[in-house]
Amino acid sequence: METTGRHSRSAQGSALFEDLLVEDRQQEEGVRLQMFNLSRWSSAELFDRAHQAFVTHPGWKSCYEGIPGEHEAFGPHCPIRHNYELLKTPLLTSRLRSLIELCDHNGLHLPIRQILLLLSNAVLGHPDCKDHLMRPADIPKILDKKTQSKASIYNNIFGGNLTENRRHGITIFDYLERFQLGYETTNRIDNILIFGEGDAQLGAHFDEFLRADSFYGADTRYFDARDRYIEGSEEDPNEAKDFLELLVSQRRGLFFKIRPDLEKELKLWELSVFRFAGEYLDDVLGVLREGKPVRRPILNRLIKGLNRIFTGMLLNSERELYLATSGSFSQAKISRVLVDRLSVEPRHGEQATLGIGANGHLALKVCLSHEIVEILDLNLVRYEFLSRVATEGALPASFSKECYEDMLAFKSRLLAANERRRLAEGIDLTQSQLGLRLINISEQGLPEERYVEVIL
Repeated sequence: METTGRHSRSAQGSALFEDLLVEDRQQEEGVRLQMFNLSRWSSAELFDRAHQAFVTHPGWKSCYEGIPGEHEAFGPHCPIRHNYELLKTPLLTSRLRSLIELCDHNGLHLPIRQILLLLSNAVLGHPDCKDHLMRPADIPKILDKKTQSKASIYNNIFGGNLTENRRHGITIFDYLERFQLGYETTNRIDNILIFGEGDAQLGAHFDEFLRADSFYGADTRYFDARDRYIEGSEEDPNEAKDFLELLVSQRRGLFFKIRPDLEKELKLWELSVFRFAGEYLDDVLGVLREGKPVRRPILNRLIKGLNRIFTGMLLNSERELYLATSGSFSQAKISRVLVDRLSVEPRHGEQATLGIGANGHLALKVCLSHEIVEILDLNLVRYEFLSRVATEGALPASFSKECYEDMLAFKSRLLAANERRRLAEGIDLTQSQLGLRLINISEQGLPEERYVEVIL
């Protein structure tokens, strides 16, 4: 009977958990149980809690006790200690949190175990150690061989201490690798890293970010590899490869070292594939969370990007959204037949605005009337895609076709909504189709309409 009772209670507990999950509730009235569904929490919030618990763990305090010697674990030259102290700095913490938050806004959720894995690898990573993680016994050997620069926290954050197969098999490193930090760069950043030493204009940045960093900056290993790279010796092709790998690590380091007041000057986010990520976080999401409107040029740029995709032409129109087809196919690459224009600014119920959707993500809201509204979820990838199309013209080759197809699907939704609006207004669609409005482009890239009458 006792066994039967246990099975009955177990079944009741399972049923209760299932009900709470399905109904997205935290507790059942009359039951002394609360369930926290952490998958509903943002990765950024989980990071805040995990990071706080990690760096304030009482075990770290005991590591400092006894005044460790110069070549001992947690001594003044120990990379584990240095990484731990860097992990506590506000600048590194805020930049790392930004990457985690951007994962959220790309629909990539990170559980606590992955975040803890990231934090522990950031502090302990070293490619030459067993399991690629440092232990106290490894520290004297690392210092004797002067390979502490390989333990760079800036590289470890991206799993740079791990083998490629191992790195790709860990979710959080797979997600962070999508930013391509270390592989994207600018001419100015690379000029600082390669030619900055002693340069009148770049020298101050080189001294601040590389020379002053005695652990992970420009050490003897870096200078030797750089000099061989500049000299361009063709005898050993691995020499160039070695320096290029060091450049990846140093670019990653700059991402976490560049001060906020230098972000725009040095174009911080161009170190990643998401060049508009900083704007996305600060000038869009940050502003909206404060209840303020987003600056008009940002919305105009997104509208410009949509117009170029909707028509397949390099339109420079930002104040109206152009709905066009090829005449028989709404998703054709080139669409010259104008169906309608929607005002971006408020006009007769029409409007386009940026806001935060019910899911907490950025959304573009297009109002065709007071009753008919279509919403486009603007995750980071879509935001970057539209911004690149608006500023560079051509579709970015680094993005998948999925973004382009998403925009065309949104156009189809807008065309269907526009048809519903016209029907609601009592417009005879058969009569309105007796003529075609064609779009031409002026030398300035502005749209010009030309009406062509269709004779039946």
